[in-house]
Amino acid sequence: MCSKLVSVNLLELLRSKQPILIQAPLAGVSAAPFRELIWQFGGPAYCVTEMISAKTLLAHASKRFLYKAPNEGPLCFQLSGSDPDELKQAAIIARKAGANLIDLNCGCPVTKIRKKGAGSKLLSESQKLYDIIKAIKSEVNIPLSLKIRVDGISGDAFNQDVVKIINDAGADFMIVHGRHWTERYDVPARLDEIAMIKAASSIPVIGNGDVRDYDSLKKMLATGVDGAMIGRASVGRPWIFQELLAAMRGEVYALPSIAKMGALFLKHIEGLRDLENEKLAVLQARSLSKYYLRAAGVAPEVHRQFIGIIAWAELEKLVFHIFV
Repeated sequence: MCSKLVSVNLLELLRSKQPILIQAPLAGVSAAPFRELIWQFGGPAYCVTEMISAKTLLAHASKRFLYKAPNEGPLCFQLSGSDPDELKQAAIIARKAGANLIDLNCGCPVTKIRKKGAGSKLLSESQKLYDIIKAIKSEVNIPLSLKIRVDGISGDAFNQDVVKIINDAGADFMIVHGRHWTERYDVPARLDEIAMIKAASSIPVIGNGDVRDYDSLKKMLATGVDGAMIGRASVGRPWIFQELLAAMRGEVYALPSIAKMGALFLKHIEGLRDLENEKLAVLQARSLSKYYLRAAGVAPEVHRQFIGIIAWAELEKLVFHIFV
């Protein structure tokens, strides 16, 4: 399927009455090996890369950021930056690398990103935000989304202005994370503010935050949004999109066996090994293991057994021992 047709179909889907599900950008996770597991089960309208700095793309990014596997479905490149021309050029590079969509990160709360005028800092720079959207749309003929955050109790009161800017500048849709950039994940997503943004927008809106099962998905969709973006809940559970779609149809989804979950974990790390190297892949396995263990219902303390592993053979032996 050509990229242009993929883009057209996605926009048609966004404007339909059927809610869509999207795999979120996750720092340190959303590289091709993770996305391949998601597509093995299917279900999302598209997946998103890790956040990529426009400067990094312009300076020749590593394979981890640019690689799109042949068996992946539609892919969105999430870009970060504050300079309209740099972001325009980065979007062109992303398009050539296989991007079916571009997303501008306007939500990252990390201090070093905000100090560069990027991420959530853009929400207080209306004119710059407008200029960036116009610059990207002038050169790249694939859908452009913006991922933003809500006001929360901050007193920022930027939502009304930002929504108007995003709509007026010609973005195709937006994704709204239901927390202010100062709020941690122990603060529940503010669904009422997502609903207000949806009501004020003439372009589709995707809700993001705390969707982890069918009950939380129903609460998100009750805000009137056109779909939901799922983040950490999919790590270790690449079947979650099929599970949620089955629930929406009133069906019960048959979860993979524990042995299958272990095999998926190894496949994920093996993919990282091939993409980068064994040392980096095993280091990532230490942190990723807790998600696969949780999905398999294994006691949390078992995670400690993964902390000291340094080689692929050790990892493989441990996984075969635990996931039985």
